[in-house]
Amino acid sequence: MKKLITIISLLCFYQTFSQTTKDTTTHLSEVVVTASRLPMSIMKSPVSIELLDARAIKSSPAPSYFEAIENLKGVQLLTSSLGFKVYNTRGFANPTNVRFVQLVDGADNQAPHIGAPIGGALAPTDLDIDRVELIPGTASALYGMNALNGMVQILSKNPFEYQGFSFQQKTGVNHLGDANASAQLFTETSLRWAKAWNNRWAVKLNLNYLKGNDWISDNNQDLNPNGNASLGLLGSDNPAYDGINSYGNESSNRQTLTLGGKRYSVARTGYTEKDIADFSIQNLKADLTLAFKPSAHSELNYTFRMGYLNNIYQRTNRFRLDNYWVSQHILNFKNKSLILRGYMTTENTGDSYNIRSMAENIDRSFKTDTQWFKDFSTAFLASTQAGITATQALKDARVKADAGRPQPHTAEFDALIKKLGDINNWDVGAALRVKSWMYHAEGQYNLTEEALASWKEKYGINILSGFDYRMYQVYPDGNYFINPVEPGKDLTYYKYGAFTQITKSLFDNKLQVNLSIRADKNQYFDWQWNPRVAMVFSPTDDQNFRVSFQNGYRFPSLFEAFSNVNSGGVKRVGGLPVMSKGIFENSYYKTSIDAFQTAVTSDVNTKGLTVAQAIEKNKGLVQKNDYTYLKPERVNSFEIGYKGQFLDKKLFIDADFYYNVYQNFMAQVEVSTIKSGFTNGDSLAYYLNDRTKQDRYRLWTNSKSKVYNYGASLGARYQFYKSFVINSNVSYAKLDRKETNDGLEEAFNTPQWILNVGLSNRNLGNGWGMALNYKWQDAFIWQSSLATGTVPAYSTLDGQVSYELKSQPIELKLGATNLLNQYYYNFLAGPSVGGFYYLSATLKL
Repeated sequence: MKKLITIISLLCFYQTFSQTTKDTTTHLSEVVVTASRLPMSIMKSPVSIELLDARAIKSSPAPSYFEAIENLKGVQLLTSSLGFKVYNTRGFANPTNVRFVQLVDGADNQAPHIGAPIGGALAPTDLDIDRVELIPGTASALYGMNALNGMVQILSKNPFEYQGFSFQQKTGVNHLGDANASAQLFTETSLRWAKAWNNRWAVKLNLNYLKGNDWISDNNQDLNPNGNASLGLLGSDNPAYDGINSYGNESSNRQTLTLGGKRYSVARTGYTEKDIADFSIQNLKADLTLAFKPSAHSELNYTFRMGYLNNIYQRTNRFRLDNYWVSQHILNFKNKSLILRGYMTTENTGDSYNIRSMAENIDRSFKTDTQWFKDFSTAFLASTQAGITATQALKDARVKADAGRPQPHTAEFDALIKKLGDINNWDVGAALRVKSWMYHAEGQYNLTEEALASWKEKYGINILSGFDYRMYQVYPDGNYFINPVEPGKDLTYYKYGAFTQITKSLFDNKLQVNLSIRADKNQYFDWQWNPRVAMVFSPTDDQNFRVSFQNGYRFPSLFEAFSNVNSGGVKRVGGLPVMSKGIFENSYYKTSIDAFQTAVTSDVNTKGLTVAQAIEKNKGLVQKNDYTYLKPERVNSFEIGYKGQFLDKKLFIDADFYYNVYQNFMAQVEVSTIKSGFTNGDSLAYYLNDRTKQDRYRLWTNSKSKVYNYGASLGARYQFYKSFVINSNVSYAKLDRKETNDGLEEAFNTPQWILNVGLSNRNLGNGWGMALNYKWQDAFIWQSSLATGTVPAYSTLDGQVSYELKSQPIELKLGATNLLNQYYYNFLAGPSVGGFYYLSATLKL
């Protein structure tokens, strides 16, 4: 496949240099604002930046601009749901990406309690999108917390500049050829209305309603295939089976049973995700903007955004979001030199539930763990005494222990889902009941726009300074969050910071030097300093070379700092001392306990030792936990790049190379402590061999590893015969090495190679347009606490044809993603994604 990448890239460049045309409608000098917080040519950006403008969105085969972002250079897409997609750049991906920031018109879109956006819940509709600007890589020096891996800024249309009424209807179908579902209809309706009066007042309204049926996660790969390897029980004979998308049979749902002189690892039966989850999607979002211009160069506006979601979502576990609400109130003021912004984000998880906890507790509501394993053991012994082989006796014992168990899609089963989905304790229920708020204020002032304008004219200097303050507030629900300092009161968590950026032009504007420094203070941490140094050399306007170094950081998210979640007998605890003091100091690694228990089992099963003898022989395997409380995560990033235009600006080349060094990765360590009442040090190993005598935890901490990764990307865009455009990009990401390699660092979770090749023409003649896009992604190792394994390579072909009616302001678009309907998944435990076929009609008045 790597040879194919080379061949396609060479073909693209062959097309580039062998075609000539007089058509010059492609413009390659777009203005962007995200790279330096000031308007500037994309050609002279001091860091890598990708642009998706209105023309590119219109011609994209993707059904929406949000999905079209996937085809930008260096972007990796994770599909948790048809209605929930997550982006990442430059490695260390996960389905809740707290290292990647998503802004809409400057406002952070994150859901407060997790520190990451819920897909496009608060993003503009297709009708209101102006453009998308994406920075792959670190942007902390200007944007602060969380912008380690990258950021995307989505810019909506200004109501003063884009007035009128527009309406869009999309109708589609998915699940064609799906073994788990018949073909399902999809519908999405959007409208936009904007009106301005006397260029002083303006109003804008957007509404969007989406309804369909989600992609289904049904990966049956066993995550515990060697759970009984010492007994030769593999594959379907393994009584400790743990399928990726089955729940209630994980580690915390297993016991080691001594039966007939052998030790068997046995899991409860559990349920598959398709048995538990509701896969219907019903999402609504809306926004309203009121704007006033006090003068020709100033504007004050208020925006309200809201999103209502019903779809699937993934973190450490899979969740069903039901009646989930998130909203923002945003107040902006700007003039030629000053921007002030304040906003409040409100989040309410509604009637959402944890799919894993739901499966566990349906099992337990039918029969307690104690009773189930007792019934299993009794049935097994009875079968073996009757002469049945152990392998068959294990299967028969499961059938007998499960007798009377609630069956999916029955009235009894549905009633249990409703009941458990309203119990806010994951040891006995499954409800996700979080209410949280985020308050943010920021400002930036360009000193050289007016106050020091002479400096700009005389010395070629731009000086920009800014500040921000952010506070999180969460209701302590008792299951997900508690307030350890003032029980019963809302929990708060804040930070504040400031930055200054100086830009200097030298040598007749051929060299631009960009210096910035940022300092941030968190409630629980000392000041963090983040510098950025960048230079752009432009021997001509069409040839631009850049180099930059910057430092990035992030403080722990609200969840990483303060979580207090009980789930299946395992408590997930935030990494601040206020949450986990005493646990770190008195715990033992779960990995060492697992190795110890496996060795004990193997010695009993294969060497004839007694349990006591095996414990004494192997107790040296148990290791004390030596991790401690959370610290900020950091990255040092070096980048070089080039942007150039050739052939009368018909060819655009963009290339970059980066090298990153990460420290203090925030990760989770699994440990156990001895339950109170068991204090005899000589008996420690005996207690750790008995699950019932331990309290288990997953603690947020920092990896001790220093991790190095590097990568590069190359993009080319060429316009040739009669407005045809070839877009191609290829990106490479590589985990270089790890110092220490303690195994806690965040998994890289990124394919080495991602390739996009597109062909489009917005003007074939007589109102017709077309586009094709081919994407290929390399196989890679996915590691997470939910599932670890290989994500296979896959490729997709997307396409669309469009038609603009000359007699009416109507645009039609017939398109498909994954046109060939070859099902794939892009991370483990994620859904299987097939072809999506749609027709959209857009009316603009």
